[in-house]
Amino acid sequence: MIYIYHDFGGTHTTSLAAAYHLNILSESNTVPSKDEILDVPYFNKLKKKDAGKFIFHGEDDEGNQVYTLGRRSSKIAVKSLHNFCEMLNSNKLMEEKVVLSNTSPVVPFAMTLGGFFSRGLGVDVIGVPLLVNGAQKCCGNITQLVNETKRIAKESNKSIVNIENKEYQA
Repeated sequence: MIYIYHDFGGTHTTSLAAAYHLNILSESNTVPSKDEILDVPYFNKLKKKDAGKFIFHGEDDEGNQVYTLGRRSSKIAVKSLHNFCEMLNSNKLMEEKVVLSNTSPVVPFAMTLGGFFSRGLGVDVIGVPLLVNGAQKCCGNITQLVNETKRIAKESNKSIVNIENKEYQA
């Protein structure tokens, strides 16, 4: 199975989701520290030029590959990806189940502002504290999203699973 967590920039909630999925961050009830958040691979490291690139984060404990994707504001990127995977499956060029999981619903306002200041304007002194604060606020929601993504993926008999997700209340 291939998991792809996606959102606008592909560097904040997607990186956190991949880290929880791969047990880099613990699902315990403790809020990750600033250092733990900033040590997450690719967290706040990608730039606009990285949009559309699949970033491989690793294999989970079941051997599934975990990727992230920054899709920017494109409304058709995920639909195109879904259709492309269907074409590959129907032509027997790919046999893996692909799970597309949108992390946008768990992005708190602090993280949106932090991403704008840090990635958009290059002002880390303002952006990074907002990103850390946002990440700490939404960590419970991200773990719920990851667990729900895994559950839906296992229960679905579809070869391509597109999960839009919802806003979670932690």
